[in-house]
Amino acid sequence: MTLDSGLEKTRTGFLARLFGRGREEKVTPEWLDALEEGLLRADLSVSLVDPLMAQVRDLVATAEVTTVPKLLDAVRETLVGALAGDTALRGDGAMPRVVLVVGVNGSGKTTTAAKLAKRLKDAGERPLLAAADTFRAAATEQLERWAERVAVPIVTGKPEGDPAAVVFDAVNAASARGNTTVIADTAGRLHTKGQLMEELAKIVRVTGRARSGAPDEVLLVLDGTAGQNAIQQARQFTATAAVTGIVVTKLDGTAKGGAVFAIAHELKLPVKFLGVGEKADDLVPMDARKFVDALLPAAYSG
Repeated sequence: MTLDSGLEKTRTGFLARLFGRGREEKVTPEWLDALEEGLLRADLSVSLVDPLMAQVRDLVATAEVTTVPKLLDAVRETLVGALAGDTALRGDGAMPRVVLVVGVNGSGKTTTAAKLAKRLKDAGERPLLAAADTFRAAATEQLERWAERVAVPIVTGKPEGDPAAVVFDAVNAASARGNTTVIADTAGRLHTKGQLMEELAKIVRVTGRARSGAPDEVLLVLDGTAGQNAIQQARQFTATAAVTGIVVTKLDGTAKGGAVFAIAHELKLPVKFLGVGEKADDLVPMDARKFVDALLPAAYSG
């Protein structure tokens, strides 16, 4: 699924009805109010919408912009700027690169780990998966099925075993086998359970013992259908595991795709990947320009 089709529900919701106007329509106070409401309904945060609307109203007040298409061009540029950030996977060249995938159950964490492995394999790398969610047999089984599906090797541990040990073994195995990246799926931790968060911190520490400087990347997977409600949850993870990037999933199932802007703005972290479907190829790298174009096509702004 493409990014464009993955954002269809957001685009064809309130935003599309608002922006599907005439090419030379004049901006009115009523239209500005509708714009603000539309952005908020798409789940952009108030802290982002307020300064954006102040900028928009200044453009109108000074007669710098008078038509809807021109004003929407300005909105698009502001939204692109809100997603600015380095979206490339981190790594200083040390091998294997280590990526921890964290998040709560149901966020799409396990499938994200597998889809990322496929992306790297398709790019010529030799990824290895680590099933570090040892407390749920179903999680290990799910990742094993995905590993077979995308033809990527996997390291597993004993049921209810030490997840940090699984990651440690996976890093050592990758070093011995020449795998370029280890992608570890961790347990789906509820942010209210301190013991589980401590365990995540242990995984981070032990990973550093397996390879100095690891992990290179800690990707927090957030369910896009939760909208801004995922932000508080995310704050707990960033405090525990030094999260370096965000993956927003299930965007094909929500009309609140604007939450991606809120997440990036509030957490001050780059959104690195977007989940736009259930297939193995439905994990796409964040491209701010393409994302805004998919959310607000140029046709809407003239």
